[in-house]
Amino acid sequence: MRHSDEIDTPRGPARIDTDLPAGPASTLLVVGHGAGGGVDAPDLLAVRDAVVDAGAGVVRVTQPYRVAGRRAPAPAGQLDEAWTAVLAALRERHPTVSRWVVGGRSSGARVACRTAHAVGAAGIVALAFPLHPPGRPERSRADELRTGLPTLVVNGDRDPFGVPDPGPGVEVVLRPGERHDLRRDPAGTAAVVRDWLRAQSRVSR
Repeated sequence: MRHSDEIDTPRGPARIDTDLPAGPASTLLVVGHGAGGGVDAPDLLAVRDAVVDAGAGVVRVTQPYRVAGRRAPAPAGQLDEAWTAVLAALRERHPTVSRWVVGGRSSGARVACRTAHAVGAAGIVALAFPLHPPGRPERSRADELRTGLPTLVVNGDRDPFGVPDPGPGVEVVLRPGERHDLRRDPAGTAAVVRDWLRAQSRVSR
């Protein structure tokens, strides 16, 4: 089942694209987009298809600044505020969901990490996590990954934004030949996410 609508947040309406499996889903994966992109990025669409096929639901969240037609991202605090409001509304909509996994690509992955505890997430899926601005390795964002929650990071081995190191609870999977957009093999990236969710016992089959 597929459904699209909007959820009001303190930063304006966010667009919600919900895909649910045919049967009941106890797990919902909520993902956000990159700073200048959208939820129709090839890797996010492939993850949606693979995870729904595995028996879980997927919600793709478009931040209010993108709904309003702006490409420049809102400040981090505003992104986090809108995301937290969306998750609260989704919990009301889906009271039978017992496991909430959050994530996204690039900027969306950072938002998910920063707010994971606040929204009660059971795990995090970070696609193309931007470890640092290109050419600026001294400006590391590695601390954002240290949430203490089970976390999957999927990055290309040619990503100019860098590749995080694995750590306690943080699994890092390198995709050969991929850059920041993870466009060469979206299905392969999606399979990594699906298999990780299965290993974490967060999908039904």
